[in-house]
Amino acid sequence: MTRPQMMAPICLVENHKEQLSVNQKAIEILDKISQPVVVVAIVGLYRTGKSYLMNRLAGQNKGFPLGSTVQSETKGIWMWCVPHPTNPKHTLVLLDTEGLGDVEKGDPKNDSWIFALAVLLSSTFVYNSMNTINHQALEHLHYVTELTDLIRAKSSESPGGIKNSTEFVSFFPDFIWTVRDFTLELKLCGDSITEDQYLENALKLIPGNNPRIQASNLPRECIRHFFPKRKCFVFDRPTNDKELLQKIETVSEDQLDPKFQEQTSAFVSYIFNDAKIKTVREGIKVTGNRLGTLVTTYVDAINSGAVPCLDDAVTTLAQRENSAAVQKAADHYSEQMAQRLRLPTDTLEELLGEHTACEKEAIAVFMEHSFKDENQQFQKKLLELIDEKKSIFMLKNEEASDKFCQEELNRLSKAFMENISTFSVPGGHRLYMEMREKIEHGYWQVPRKGVKAREVFQNFLQSQATIESSILQADTALTAGEKAIAEERAQKEAAEKEQELLRQKQKEQQQLMEAQERSHKENLEQLRTKLVQEREQLIKDQEKMLEKQLQDQKALLEEGFRKKSEEMNGEIQRLKHNIDDMKRNSGSILDNIIKGFATVICAPALIAVEAVKKIFSIFK
Repeated sequence: MTRPQMMAPICLVENHKEQLSVNQKAIEILDKISQPVVVVAIVGLYRTGKSYLMNRLAGQNKGFPLGSTVQSETKGIWMWCVPHPTNPKHTLVLLDTEGLGDVEKGDPKNDSWIFALAVLLSSTFVYNSMNTINHQALEHLHYVTELTDLIRAKSSESPGGIKNSTEFVSFFPDFIWTVRDFTLELKLCGDSITEDQYLENALKLIPGNNPRIQASNLPRECIRHFFPKRKCFVFDRPTNDKELLQKIETVSEDQLDPKFQEQTSAFVSYIFNDAKIKTVREGIKVTGNRLGTLVTTYVDAINSGAVPCLDDAVTTLAQRENSAAVQKAADHYSEQMAQRLRLPTDTLEELLGEHTACEKEAIAVFMEHSFKDENQQFQKKLLELIDEKKSIFMLKNEEASDKFCQEELNRLSKAFMENISTFSVPGGHRLYMEMREKIEHGYWQVPRKGVKAREVFQNFLQSQATIESSILQADTALTAGEKAIAEERAQKEAAEKEQELLRQKQKEQQQLMEAQERSHKENLEQLRTKLVQEREQLIKDQEKMLEKQLQDQKALLEEGFRKKSEEMNGEIQRLKHNIDDMKRNSGSILDNIIKGFATVICAPALIAVEAVKKIFSIFK
C-alpha cells in the first residue's frame, strides 16, 4: 500500500478495564505501509481539545471523537494514517490518546503507561493543556517524571537507569506544548516574548533545596532532560459561543475566532513542514510495518509486567525486518534473472554476467531494508539463498541447452540415421564420413546452442563409434593398412574432442569460481559502505547528545545552579571520550568486521579459484 486510505480512525491500543491490548486490525493496516512514518501523538487531560487538533491535522472537522459524552469510545490510543500533505514519500500517523487523569480509574499507573507508549511511538509528542503553563499545569504533567521507571534504553539497565543517561536523545520525540484558551499576554518583564520563550521561561528551575521546591523542579528537569527539542503554541478560545463549542466538529471555520484560526493554521503548518520521521537507534527509519512491530512489542512487555526496552524492541524488529529483507532481496534476484535470461544462454559466462548484475542489485535491496545484522548472519543467509538460486538457473540452462541441442542434432541426422544401412558397401566408409562431417558442420552453424553443445555432440560421436568401426571393417574398397590408419585417426580425433570437452568444463569451473570471487567482493564492498554509514550516524547521535548536554549545562549555570551544572561534567567527558574513540578506532573496527565476514564466506572460494587456475594451466 503506497498511500494509506483510512476514512476514519481506528483503535490501535485498546484499554479495556485498564488492561492494554493491541488491535490486530490496526496492525494489519500498519503492515501494509512500507513508507517511513511521521508519528504525531497527543496527550493531555480530558476535555482539553486534543481530538480537535488531531482532526485538523487529518484535514477533517471530525474523525477522532470529541467531548466527554464519548469517552468510553476513546479509551486507549486511536490511530489515523493519512497521506502526508507535503511529502508523498511519507505517511502521517496520528495518535490520539484517551484523556489523562480520569478519576474513575482504579489504577493511576494505567495513565502512565498510555503516556509512556505515546512517547515511545511518536516522533512528535504534543502535550495539550488549558489556560497557562504554571505550577499546577506542571504538576498535571507528573507523568513525565515517571518515565525513568517506565522505559529502558538498554536491556542491561535497571528501571530508572535512563535518568542518568543521554541515550534517549536519539529516540525520544520532539516535544510540543499546546496551551488552549490562553488569555495572557505574551510578555516577560514588560517585553514581548515568543511562545517558545514563554515555554522555556516556565521550565526554568526554581532556586532552593527544600523538598517542596525540588518536587516542583522535577517535572521541569525531566522535560528539559528528555526532550531537547521543544516548541510551544498558544491558542485563544475558539469562540465565546457555548452552543458553537458544544458542536465544534460541525462548525465552519469562518464561525470561529480569526485569531484561533490563525493559531491553528500555524500549528498544522509546523507539523506538516517540521515534524520528523520516526526513528530508533542509529537513525533507523520506522515504516508503518515497523511501527506495528514496536506497538506489539511494547504492549507485550507492559502486559508481562516488564519495562519496555528500546534495545529489545529494536532487536525484535531487526529479526523480523532482516528476515523479510533476505526474502525481498532473494525474490528480486529471482525475478530479475527470470526477466533477463533467455535460455539457453550461449555461454556460461553470459549467464554468470547476468547473475553478477542481479546479485549486486539484490544485495543493495537487502542493505536498504536490513539493519542491526549481528555478525552478518542474515547477509550470509542471503548469499546462500542466491547461490542456491544460481545453481537452479544453471541447471535449467543446462537442461534447455541439452534439449535444444538434441532436437537440432536429431533434425540434422534424421536422414543419416534412417539410411545408415546404405553405407555397408564398398567405399561406404568415405560416404559415411562425408555425411557425418556435413551433420557436424550444420550442427555448429546453429546459433545459441548453449553450454551443453559440445557434450551433446560428443555423446553423438561416441554413439557412432561402433557403427563407424563396423562400416570401416566391412568396406572392401580399403586395404588393411588404410583401415588401420583410419582407426588410428578416429581414436586420435575422439581423444582430442574429449580433451576439448574437458578444457571447456575446466574453463567453466574457473568462471564459476571467479564469479564467486566477484560475488564476495561485492558483498564486502556493500557491507563496508553500510557499516561506514551506520558508524557515521552513530557518531552524529553521540555528538547530538553531547551538544544537548553542553546546552543543558550552560543553561543550568546561567540559572545559578552551579552544582547541578558541575554534576554533568562526568557524563559530558564520557560522551567526548566515546566520540573520540569511535573516530579514532572506526577504521580498525570496520576492518575487523569485514575480515571476520570475509573469513566465513570468501576464504574457501579464493583457495578453490587458485586450485582451478593451476589445473586449468595444465590444459593450456
